[in-house]
Amino acid sequence: MTNLSRRTLLQSLLAATALSASSRAFAQQNGVPQPTPFRYEDVVRRARELSTAPFEAPPSQLPEPLNRLSFDEYRDIRFRPDRALLASGSGPFRMQLFHLGFLYPRPVTVNIIRDGVPTPVPYQRELFDYGRNKIERPLPVNLGFAGFRLHYPLNDPKVMDELIAFLGASYFRFLGAGQKYGISARGLAINVEGGEAEEFPHFREFWVEMPKPNDDRAVIFALLDSPSVAGAYRFDVYPSKETNIDVTATLFPRQTLNNVGLAPLTSMYFEGENDRKPTDDFRMELHDSDGLLMQSGAGEWIWRPIRNPAKKAISSFSDNNPRGFGLMQRDRVFEHYQDLEAHYHLRPGYWVEPVGQWGEGWVELVEIPTGDETHDNIVAYWQPNRPYEPGQEVVISYRLRAAAAIGAMHPGGKAVNTFQTPPRASGSNAPSDPRHRRFIVDFAGGDLSYYFSAPEQVQLVPSTSTGQITNTFLMPNPHIDGFRAAIDIRLEPGQSTDLRAFLRAGNRALTETWTYPWFVE
Repeated sequence: MTNLSRRTLLQSLLAATALSASSRAFAQQNGVPQPTPFRYEDVVRRARELSTAPFEAPPSQLPEPLNRLSFDEYRDIRFRPDRALLASGSGPFRMQLFHLGFLYPRPVTVNIIRDGVPTPVPYQRELFDYGRNKIERPLPVNLGFAGFRLHYPLNDPKVMDELIAFLGASYFRFLGAGQKYGISARGLAINVEGGEAEEFPHFREFWVEMPKPNDDRAVIFALLDSPSVAGAYRFDVYPSKETNIDVTATLFPRQTLNNVGLAPLTSMYFEGENDRKPTDDFRMELHDSDGLLMQSGAGEWIWRPIRNPAKKAISSFSDNNPRGFGLMQRDRVFEHYQDLEAHYHLRPGYWVEPVGQWGEGWVELVEIPTGDETHDNIVAYWQPNRPYEPGQEVVISYRLRAAAAIGAMHPGGKAVNTFQTPPRASGSNAPSDPRHRRFIVDFAGGDLSYYFSAPEQVQLVPSTSTGQITNTFLMPNPHIDGFRAAIDIRLEPGQSTDLRAFLRAGNRALTETWTYPWFVE
């Protein structure tokens, strides 16, 4: 496409927007009925229509030289901050776009809704700084983008911080004040663990409302597509210390969805105190999340430390109408990570709070082995009991929170440390029995410090699905204002078990329920 044709198209788009605004003004003055403003229902209608047609994958072949960019070359392409979009509305949000290339060859369309009228953002070379990359030929104005991000003054009224980013398939990440990126969310997960190849639905088009000067939220619509399903999404993003997103999704299955994951979260866990690796890294812990937290429909709080297993592992937590679940970064002590670049201690947890009745199903946790800290290997989502069938219109709603104040998640005591060791003195000459293991759990918070003067009133309540608990002990731990519990368990080779434990005083539970799997080869 020539520069002249590009200029002509851009001018036409601007003229169309101006003409639309003047036409609406004329219509208002003369009592002429106006078109209905673009709304979420329009995205739902498009998704419904899309689901009735066979899936058609968008072209992924990029023009030269975008089709052969390396990681470093792609990183050298940056959006120019002075060209940020949404500024004309005088609102508090700004938009930057991601360029196509490297791992992101699939173009998406980004629209801005102004006065109810959506207008696509055309590709312009001038929006980007290409660094050392040589782009000799003009790129087409309909090239599209890989995704986008919104900025907002999260930490300083004079500084625009990155708030939320949509990039790749249906992945997105968002931040609260003082947080650093780690965990990711997804629009939908299909066949993560269903015996078939995993399917990655993608957002193919976005619509972003032009914020008004006093708006406290950003409104984003998205159209999702994949071989098995089409869907419409609405994201209401409320920036704060713990940014919240209200999510509504309307799904239209093309095929029976037997293994669909709702509100999926993806994270990284390489090593931590409960799962040491034989590395010579000076950092003792490397993870974006260290546990799965869940509140069941009955109100029980469950904490499951996550691992980097030797083999792929799947854990399921059956429930009816869950109140919430999420992958958390509970350990926020810098000295445990000693990383001045990754800032693992500042990475948020993502908490999913269902809106309405989600029915029967289970929270599924998938742990995949990884040899380093660069690969996401942890997935968690809600799996409904009943499959979704073609012809259904499935509506789900939930709130996502970028959690930082982990202590405020619930009022009870929490499992803050998990360790495991042979049940014998360190350095002993006696051979270690692989069938026998000691698990040590530190509980802190809630009312636990109240019982320091009468620790005999606190009871450890352990249980195991298999094997034999051979010994337990419980003692105050003033270093954490809580208690330390230990459970010795014996299993026979080839057996696996799920351990559970909590603390109580009389008939009152003082803590959440800690649970952990163990397997003897």
